[in-house]
Amino acid sequence: QVQLVESGGGLVQAGGPLRLSCAASGRTFSPYVMGWFRQAPGKEREFVATIRWSGDRTYYADFVQGRFTISRDNAKRTTYLQMNSLKPEDTAVYYCAASYTVTTRLRQAGTYDCWGQGTQVTVSS
Repeated sequence: QVQLVESGGGLVQAGGPLRLSCAASGRTFSPYVMGWFRQAPGKEREFVATIRWSGDRTYYADFVQGRFTISRDNAKRTTYLQMNSLKPEDTAVYYCAASYTVTTRLRQAGTYDCWGQGTQVTVSS
């Protein structure tokens, strides 16, 4: 059984950077895509970014606006989210997720089969 563990969250000033990591453990790990989502208090979970486990196709939410970069290291079974120029509205719990389904619905949380426990990101103004 695959487990995903996020790390790298914390408190950062507006305009600063933060890098999140998502490490996968388990016997085998070969998802179709890895995604990052976030959920702010009182709001629904929303898509942030996704990357195919094989190949370099990436997709981002519109609000990212070139500030975030998703990447992965297959050998380490780790997915990253580099976040730059952070804004207070980026404050949320960030989750990584894995999908084993070949689908175009990569922005939908329901597509993903396995989730991490989340890591808190707080951006102060």
